[in-house]
Amino acid sequence: MLLTTKNFTGSIDGKPIHLYQLSNKNGISTTITNYGAKIVSLLVADKEGHFDDIVAGYDTLFEYINGNKYFGAFIGRYANRIAKGKFQIGEKQYSLTTNNNHDHIHGGFKNFGDIVWNVKEENNKLVLSYLSKDGEEGYPGNLSVQCSFYVTEENELHILMEAETDAQTIINLTHHSFFNLKGHTAETILDHQLKINADNFLPVNNDVIPTGKLSAVENTPFDFKTFHSIGERIYKSDEQLKIGKGYDHCFALNGKDGMLKLAATLRESTSGRAMDIYTNAPGIQLYTGNWLDGSDKGKEGRQYHQRSMICLEPQDFPDAPNHPNFPNVILNPGEKYQHHIIYKFYIQ
Repeated sequence: MLLTTKNFTGSIDGKPIHLYQLSNKNGISTTITNYGAKIVSLLVADKEGHFDDIVAGYDTLFEYINGNKYFGAFIGRYANRIAKGKFQIGEKQYSLTTNNNHDHIHGGFKNFGDIVWNVKEENNKLVLSYLSKDGEEGYPGNLSVQCSFYVTEENELHILMEAETDAQTIINLTHHSFFNLKGHTAETILDHQLKINADNFLPVNNDVIPTGKLSAVENTPFDFKTFHSIGERIYKSDEQLKIGKGYDHCFALNGKDGMLKLAATLRESTSGRAMDIYTNAPGIQLYTGNWLDGSDKGKEGRQYHQRSMICLEPQDFPDAPNHPNFPNVILNPGEKYQHHIIYKFYIQ
């Protein structure tokens, strides 16, 4: 599975960086680097049998270090935002680094997408591990994390994230690929059709922090209970869409927390590609590349502009430690955290 390429030859903090490939007999193939546990490429066939790379990324390790840190990254310790970087466990208050104005986002300045992971190969799985030490970015507890990637013959890419701690802490791990089912060089995702298995979404304040309420999606631009194109309502005069410059919201998924369920389906008619996303997390974040502006020059010289890529990030609710009515995100010693994400690809 180890690939030898000069573009990914190097080391960070004395640890070597490598590129690994996973594939199946149908030709689906993904490459992953142990720098940030990032998915670098994901090749999937269209209805004519032509394979395209459907995720944003860079051609070289140097560009990953200096470019958009979230392209294809593994996100932790806590995905999404925590207001003011503050939270409380019991009577103790904690302060995290604030790297998104005055808030904390995606684990801080040096998050799980910025570190070099240890690697082993087990039964056609790529298994990455890391020990996040007590106090890292302000988080309590020594957190032992493992992330396993594997591809099945049913055209599924599995990402299994597991963690254990020696002290009470908060955790919310996810994966952050930017997708375009026509191929990463395509200009827009506005024609993609999306369905999300959610009756409610989390409205946000002007800092894109959840208000703590759940709002019904019905009769709003957030109703994806049946298929709608991304561009159909994204420019509607809606206060929530104005705040995020588009969709940048978490949806509260239907179904039981902790149980694997179909969260969303994304499809694109030109290529015929469709992608189902399964998760055992309670939510999924929809982000429509609102802040992409062309300054990220990626693979094959592609400039990623606004609305050229879409993210669908299964996760716990943003700012959950500060909202007692949200699902619990506290991990205790002796417990094991598990988040399982499946991307299933097919032609429709």
